[in-house]
Amino acid sequence: MTSPAGKPPAAAGVLRGGPRRRRVRTGVPLPLLLPALTGVAFLIVPLVALLVRTPWHSLPAQLTSPDVWQALKLSLICATLATGVSLVIGVPLAWLLARVDFPGRGLVRALVTLPLVLPPVVGGVALLMALGRNGIVGRWLDSWFGITLPFTTAGVVIAEAFVAMPFLVISVEGTLRAADPRYEEAAATLGASRFTAFRRVTLPLIAPGIAAGAVLAWARALGEFGATITFAGNFPGRTQTMPLAVYLALQSDPEAAIALSLVLLAVSIAVLAGLRDRWMRAG
Repeated sequence: MTSPAGKPPAAAGVLRGGPRRRRVRTGVPLPLLLPALTGVAFLIVPLVALLVRTPWHSLPAQLTSPDVWQALKLSLICATLATGVSLVIGVPLAWLLARVDFPGRGLVRALVTLPLVLPPVVGGVALLMALGRNGIVGRWLDSWFGITLPFTTAGVVIAEAFVAMPFLVISVEGTLRAADPRYEEAAATLGASRFTAFRRVTLPLIAPGIAAGAVLAWARALGEFGATITFAGNFPGRTQTMPLAVYLALQSDPEAAIALSLVLLAVSIAVLAGLRDRWMRAG
């Protein structure tokens, strides 16, 4: 059988727009499906177990105890201050890494992101060696200004900022690299200084990236444990944050530890919900 033009149907199809595509199977191969389901269970089952074992009948009493509120209040204050420190010095650092080409920029970027993979306890030891009373900087702070950072509330803020700021820097640097630098160049041609262009043009462009990075840094600071207990200790009312309170309660009152963990879990879910447009939507 031929087409009106005397061509076979397949050839006519080629002339009209190319060969017909074969229907692609969309099934999931079993060797991929089983590990994927195992991964989902591995990550979700512990969280479900936390919810199942939560003492819901005594949860209000656990969450309204003075010790819990004291730890929660200190955690919120220190995490917010640590995020503020990260914003003040992290945003200019991200701009430097994204906009200025200088020798050793790759090394600086690697060192800035090192706390992401550095064990938090090692970070706490490093802070002690730098800012402790006998540290290379801390001894001068103590002798010249009488400032002692370890085992104080300020030490908690420093420890949390140390581990949280890389999240902000990475987020803001990525946003800066995606932003068109021609807007800054246009502002410069109109007579704006470099700082004015940054303040009036660049900051509004990268505001979503700064907000996302700040939320991530705040959440990381709120959950910090290793560097905090190493550098600031675990003193109720002064340095005992929520993660430290969970660790302490787990040894004597597991139900209180579960209740405190539930609060941190709720905060983590709220952070993910707030960043769903950035992290959970396909581009």
